[in-house]
Amino acid sequence: MTRGDGQLTTELDPDQPGPRDACGVVGVWAPGEEVSKLTYFGLYALQHRGQEAAGIAVSDGSRTVVYKDLGLVAQVFDESTLAPLQGHMAIGHARYSTTGASTWDNAQPTIRSTTTGTAIALAHNGNLVNTADLLEEVDRLGVEMGENTSDTHLITALLTARPDESVTAAAERVLPQLRGAFCLVFTDENTLYAARDPQGVHPLVLGRLASGWAVASETAALDTIGAQFVREVEPGEMVAIDEYGLRSTRFANPEPKNCLFEYVYLARPDSNLAGRNVYATRVEVGRVLADEHPVEADLVIGVPESGIPAAIGYAEASGTPYGQGFTKNSYVGRTFIQPSQSLRQLGIRLKLNPLVDQIRGKRLVIVDDTIVRGNTQRALVRMLREAGAVEVHIRISAPPVKWPCFYGIDFATRAELIAGSLDVDGIRAQIGADSLGYVSQQGLVRATEQPASRLCMACFDGRYPIELPAADLIGKHLLESQSPTPQPTEASTQVREGTTA
Repeated sequence: MTRGDGQLTTELDPDQPGPRDACGVVGVWAPGEEVSKLTYFGLYALQHRGQEAAGIAVSDGSRTVVYKDLGLVAQVFDESTLAPLQGHMAIGHARYSTTGASTWDNAQPTIRSTTTGTAIALAHNGNLVNTADLLEEVDRLGVEMGENTSDTHLITALLTARPDESVTAAAERVLPQLRGAFCLVFTDENTLYAARDPQGVHPLVLGRLASGWAVASETAALDTIGAQFVREVEPGEMVAIDEYGLRSTRFANPEPKNCLFEYVYLARPDSNLAGRNVYATRVEVGRVLADEHPVEADLVIGVPESGIPAAIGYAEASGTPYGQGFTKNSYVGRTFIQPSQSLRQLGIRLKLNPLVDQIRGKRLVIVDDTIVRGNTQRALVRMLREAGAVEVHIRISAPPVKWPCFYGIDFATRAELIAGSLDVDGIRAQIGADSLGYVSQQGLVRATEQPASRLCMACFDGRYPIELPAADLIGKHLLESQSPTPQPTEASTQVREGTTA
């Protein structure tokens, strides 16, 4: 499908079985470098964190240019779209929507002009929980939201709400008002800013380039663009980077509650979180699984991709051989063409197909990262039995997901979560496995080498470290339900054309 201007649009897959990722952000300050291309490759490294939309904003010191659209990073950008994005500083975003619909208007970076003509571009990873309060503040200040219905646009609106206020002063006013998970990169024409919520729910890291600085959601993105990891942006910290160097300020006292699910699923295995390598964590989880849930078997198989490291750990600890049991179609990604009813039974075979000669006649241990609704595992078990497996034992490298996340990951609702209503044996029966074992919450925490007191585990235990509002004041489409029919603002029109002065 295309929009009227010829830009690609996409549709969400309604049968998406698993958790939907947090977003990915990148910021680059590097005079003399092709900052748009550095940002592009940083986003490419973070594509796993968001596949709905992508965008880049670039400033040359007097003018900020934004290009964004629905689709994957490589679908939105090519040489011809990157070429006009010239400047010394850029930010980028790969989106999965957790507040606001998956529309072009909600794609990021956002951009708004102040009354003095300064343009602020902003990209956000996370999800705010006091969106309703912030909307009241925006309305009180008389700021139009236009056609935008995301919490990111609320932040941008608040940053530009007061005439003649500097960006630094605006940030020092607005950031303490935000509640929830947020990793922000934003710019005016001359300065790159980055900020992380006081709990540090999701990662944000700082790196050094040969001629400047970079900020990204994960260390893997820094590696990709040749930036040397310096440190994490600390919880409750804002950094500002310009020609005078790097400055750091505190807008809140840190209360670390890093997302445990980043270790299980969200982060790339080659990234480091709080000094701990993600791959090493997942292998260790597999070893814990083997100790907690042993079984006599002939072969251990990991479900590509995030189940593989834990499967390797399980095989090492159990002494059961590890083998490849699936062929993955690397070119499927997200499919936007819905199968006909007669093809729906093919289901997961679009992405995975069993290696029959490896499977036939064997007792299998299948290691996967999570069970959300159970649809994927049910299809896998059926597919493996059809391929000749005599036993199928499922091992999961996370505890049962019983609670929804309100901090930037879109699980199913609690009513849709299979572990919300069934015990382990009930889930085993539902998916048709011979046995089912989840790693314990204590075992998973131990594998991260982080103190439990510094981790958010709400999706597993229902203990939310950032207070939630009433049920009717939270949700992905809250702003769509509460906002009047909007009129486009001057700034949103300029973004639609791709530039802002």
